[in-house]
Amino acid sequence: MYPMKSHSGELNKMLQVETFVQRPSICQSSSMLSMCHIFSTNRFLAAPFFLPHCLLIFNRTFVDARIKWVRDPFLDTVVEREKNLIQCLSLKNLLLSSPSISLPISLASLHKSRLNLPATVINFFLKYPSLFHVFRSCSGLCLPYVKLTPEFLTLHQEEQEIHNSLLLRESAAQRLVKLLMLTRACKIPISIIDDLKFDLGLPENYCLELVSYFPEYFRICTLKYEENGDIGMRKLYNVVVGLELVSWKEEFAMPAIMKGFGDDLGSKRGRAIKFPMSLAPGFDLQRKVKDWVEEWQCLPYISPYEDAFHLAPKSDQAEKWTVAVLHEILSLLVSKKTEVKNVLKLGDYLGFGLRFKKALAHHPGIFYVSNKIRTQTIVLREAFRKDFLLDKHPLMGMRHRYIYLMNKSRKRKSWL
Repeated sequence: MYPMKSHSGELNKMLQVETFVQRPSICQSSSMLSMCHIFSTNRFLAAPFFLPHCLLIFNRTFVDARIKWVRDPFLDTVVEREKNLIQCLSLKNLLLSSPSISLPISLASLHKSRLNLPATVINFFLKYPSLFHVFRSCSGLCLPYVKLTPEFLTLHQEEQEIHNSLLLRESAAQRLVKLLMLTRACKIPISIIDDLKFDLGLPENYCLELVSYFPEYFRICTLKYEENGDIGMRKLYNVVVGLELVSWKEEFAMPAIMKGFGDDLGSKRGRAIKFPMSLAPGFDLQRKVKDWVEEWQCLPYISPYEDAFHLAPKSDQAEKWTVAVLHEILSLLVSKKTEVKNVLKLGDYLGFGLRFKKALAHHPGIFYVSNKIRTQTIVLREAFRKDFLLDKHPLMGMRHRYIYLMNKSRKRKSWL
């Protein structure tokens, strides 16, 4: 693991930000044409191809406008109904790691901080009697123990059948491949994947249950990388265990936003592809902001699987590519959402720094940031109609069944 900074306070400040407009000018310098051709390559040193968008230089002109954060009750519901779900599933996995599938409460309490439990462990277990059974041991000490209920164990077994499905295992491997392809070196620290594995739909022990099944895709590696502070002043070097892509998979390098183009995909390369947008009820942008957004949408779309770090970081073309990367990350997740800190941690590793934060603040019609359940969660708006997930993965159906069991009313019995 490596030290990370807290982003939530800074992001809250950035949710009300100045917006800007800009006018493009065409660069006709032959040296610039040459540089654009050199740098427009994919991340695994494939043959370079020419990108017309490299010829555009956008000069930024600021205007006096602010985008305010507006609550979306439907997407807040999407986040809030999973309250304590991850904690319950983490406790399930902890109990299953024990040979007896049960643990003393005192031992389980040692994991309270790591599992981010909101209450004392025994009170958390008693809050969900449909999931956990608290009882006294028959030993001389008569210690309180906890084990899974038969209903909870049955759901776990059904979830394992989904993970073990050949078709869904291949699908999970492809999502992991695409995530690795978003990095310039096609390597990611295991700790970052661990943060995303729940939303990415990976098995709990994905290295054993998924990665080992696809030696043609993955290999474990060590990597040394540089972590920069937000203003580029602090540098930390760490050697960590990571996951590496064996070779570039061009057949997987299609962004989610381009899947509907089919045979017309080649003609769309370098064209102005617009991101789907929607706003919360009662949200309205100022006219000058709407005009800026429309102009920004008309900029050429750069695939997140291309390396566009040669673009000026503060240009709008670079921002559209940043949004494309962020959009693709969320599209890979079965839940189409994740905690903001997970995305920012990945963004820091990828080299985006503050650019992910600015993308969230500048584009509330593409991304929604919810403040529910004691954290900040980024949601991909286009993936939902009100609070309904449009493309529901089988694992999401399982999670809804877990939530139903969590909320199932049962008269609490005394364990004393």
